[in-house]
Amino acid sequence: MSLFVIADLHLSLASDKPMDIFGGWNNYVERLERNWQNVVRPEDTVVIPGDISWAMDLEEALEDFKFISKLNGNKIILKGNHDYWWSTKTKADRFLAENGIKNISFLHNNHYRYEEFGICGTRGWINDGSEPADAKVIAREAGRLSLSIQGAIDEGLIPVVFLHYPPVYAEVENPDILEVLKRYDVKLCFYGHLHGRSHGLAINGDKYGINFRLISSDYLQFMPLNVTEIVHNSKK
Repeated sequence: MSLFVIADLHLSLASDKPMDIFGGWNNYVERLERNWQNVVRPEDTVVIPGDISWAMDLEEALEDFKFISKLNGNKIILKGNHDYWWSTKTKADRFLAENGIKNISFLHNNHYRYEEFGICGTRGWINDGSEPADAKVIAREAGRLSLSIQGAIDEGLIPVVFLHYPPVYAEVENPDILEVLKRYDVKLCFYGHLHGRSHGLAINGDKYGINFRLISSDYLQFMPLNVTEIVHNSKK
């Protein structure tokens, strides 16, 4: 059973939010589906770290969830900054169950087991000091990440972290999120959010003893990334 990751699907199957107005996003839904089905098997797991759907509520997001559900594998989803449909994990779980969707799970104040590893994560937040509320949001996100990682450790699992926002980007850092990663000696962190020219400023590789990997969908050319070997190597 392999582990894949890809962020920022930006689906809008029931709404009018075309992404192909941006460079490199032409026919992205078709490309994503074809690539996904070619590499992911039904027994595999795919983590999708945020910006799943442009929908404004769960009902509007249903077609996007149905599309994801039909793709191979078990999907683990966490919140991104554009996931306005997100209400609570309880409501989202109930909504999927009521609509017969069984292969999508939500990562929110919890973790999931993958072999000897814990799939942990949260949305995160940008840290540019532009809004007074940012400090409270960042502290809350750091708390959620800590809760997720601690749950995995309590179960005897090695934490692997998935975030939507990058905790480091060019010369900008999010010290609250980094503190959690360092405190729990996390070795591997995947993140999305960055698109287009921002790819050039992304941190891909080791920083502070953590292997950071950008996995936004346009960066991956809409091909889910098999991280099974990367994850296993992180414990060495």
